[in-house]
Amino acid sequence: MNKRHTAVLVAGSWGTALASVLADNGQDVILWSRNAEQVEEINRLHTNSRFLPDAVLPERIRATTSLEEAVKGADAVLIASPSKGMREVAGRIQPYLSPDALLLHAAKGFEADTLKRMTTVIAEELPAYDSERIVVISGPSHAEEVVRRIPTTIVVAAVKRSAADRAQDLLNNSSLRVYTNPDVLGVELGGALKNIIALGAGLSDGLGYGDNAKAALMTRGLAEISRLGAAMGANPLTFSGLAGVGDLIVTCTSRHSRNWRAGHMIGQGHSLEETLAVMGMVVEGVKTTKAARDLAHRHGVEMPITEALYRVLFEEMDPKSAVEELMDRLPKHEAEEAARAAVEAWPE
Repeated sequence: MNKRHTAVLVAGSWGTALASVLADNGQDVILWSRNAEQVEEINRLHTNSRFLPDAVLPERIRATTSLEEAVKGADAVLIASPSKGMREVAGRIQPYLSPDALLLHAAKGFEADTLKRMTTVIAEELPAYDSERIVVISGPSHAEEVVRRIPTTIVVAAVKRSAADRAQDLLNNSSLRVYTNPDVLGVELGGALKNIIALGAGLSDGLGYGDNAKAALMTRGLAEISRLGAAMGANPLTFSGLAGVGDLIVTCTSRHSRNWRAGHMIGQGHSLEETLAVMGMVVEGVKTTKAARDLAHRHGVEMPITEALYRVLFEEMDPKSAVEELMDRLPKHEAEEAARAAVEAWPE
């Protein structure tokens, strides 16, 4: 293909929604999928019925099963693979990726075995590419709403401002407002860790608990995210933005959220295996719970909600018992670390 274009990998719900944004912005988009039937459907009917059944896709989107066709000659390459597939996809595009192309990723998770963030995984697989130009896309953005052009805001982060600015120009339009942020670490951590709390929110709803319980879970969950993020070197202010509290709110309260739905099923008594089989799509929060627990132990950070969810997911602990244990923990001051000096000076 001689015309310049943007490549989007892969054709899941989020990749397809972002491909639609790019097409709306005047980009010729090649959307890559391993599934030949899915490619035929996109090209013939302009639909992706498995992942976005109610959406009609712009005609500027063309699908292919050839990774070379998608990536070679692309001005920008956007990887929307689940985290478990990121290393494979990044490694496979290496022969075709132009060093001048903008490289973005929209995955929210860690590599399970290494606990590495996605930018680290991509950089390892693409050593010739300037890793400081890798752009992270995050924020409160359900694909089902983005593809319908419902007003949405996201954040793009890169070490080099020029890369973030270029990503902003590529994606920003009248229905998708794009902000920039230099804190790549914080944006990646916020996007990944909120999925754990969303599982907990769904579990709470599945148990029949009310809004009070969910509000507490979300608030204390944000405290856990911020603690681990700060210990790993992120800017704590990032977690009060779109990639932190913004994404946390939408993922914990929406039925579009896979993580909420999975937690809800578990709270209603389904096993993890049953839940994942019914979902039929990647639920990033499950593996992220294990990764975050390991990272918390590594960095000496207390994350009681994450710990409780780990025991429910991987040690068959009864969900109601996990909630009771959280409620029975010793009373503490709110915002322990930030408020320690003030608490010590508090008059008796």
